[in-house]
Amino acid sequence: MESNQKTWQLTPDLKICRILNGMWQVAGGHGDIDPESAISAMLSYHDSGFTTWDMADIYGPAEQYFGEFRKRLEKQRGKDAAEKIQAFTKFVPNPGPMTSSIVRHYIEKSINRMNVKSIDILQFHWWDYNDTRYIDALHHLSKLCDEGKIRHVGLTNFDTNTMALISEQGFKLVSNQVQYSIIDQRPQIKMVPFCQKNGIHLLTYGTLCGGFLSDKYLGKSEPKRSDLNTYSLQKYKNMIDQWGGWSLFQELLNVLHEIAIKHDSSIANVATRYILDKPAVAGVIIGARLGISDNRSDNLKVFSLQLDKDDDLKIKSITSRSKDLFVTIGDCGDEYR
Repeated sequence: MESNQKTWQLTPDLKICRILNGMWQVAGGHGDIDPESAISAMLSYHDSGFTTWDMADIYGPAEQYFGEFRKRLEKQRGKDAAEKIQAFTKFVPNPGPMTSSIVRHYIEKSINRMNVKSIDILQFHWWDYNDTRYIDALHHLSKLCDEGKIRHVGLTNFDTNTMALISEQGFKLVSNQVQYSIIDQRPQIKMVPFCQKNGIHLLTYGTLCGGFLSDKYLGKSEPKRSDLNTYSLQKYKNMIDQWGGWSLFQELLNVLHEIAIKHDSSIANVATRYILDKPAVAGVIIGARLGISDNRSDNLKVFSLQLDKDDDLKIKSITSRSKDLFVTIGDCGDEYR
């Protein structure tokens, strides 16, 4: 498979765009989103070939926006166009009883909001491993798969040990969504080897650290808390602090800038390509601030970018001096537990 391919055959019946449109940004804390502008922007993303959408039942109106977008696309371009979209959502229940009727209720609610017959990948998240009723939820999700309401089951922010327990019980998983970036390379310690062995793909978020891994922050002084005006920036500034601090981060941006100039691309392109080239990674989720900012043309450059060994060595010369986040935070998803 070409490393610069735009699409990825995730399963025999599901091909995705390797840059997924992330919809966390419509959940609040990222600026006011105008529904009409958002749906219009979604059509533009689709026309540029960004056909894969990542949302969740807890991302505010994300599923409703998607449903309206799909309806409009079908009306304007016909059923064939609507069939070319891939729609992933998440089931993020509070730990508690996971009966068949409870799980079915939430999945059918998502299906109705999204205006689909079947969810392409239902990505399940569970907050507390001590409450083992997540296994009950997975049994019910598997049944919904058999009924055709879900095409595939994936996970979100599960650690490697818990994934192994789930796999041992015979559940078929296609993906796990985890944080993975030049800053946060924890997945390669345990998660990647496990996924490679078990045919599970990684869908990664935080790859641009909420926008910090971009030309915008090159040469800039450390932002104050009051400057961090989105949830993403607040979250990933904490990650940068744990990784090695602002001064080392600026050294990294300088190196990424050098690499970007060499390849006629951007820092964001280099950061995205770096993770797309990692084993087990099927796609990178880049947040779409629908109707507020648009990075489609820049993101398209990722597909023609090819990093070489020299680029890799330059990046490692910085990251080798950072703190080991696997030691300080733990495995993938441990920051949520």
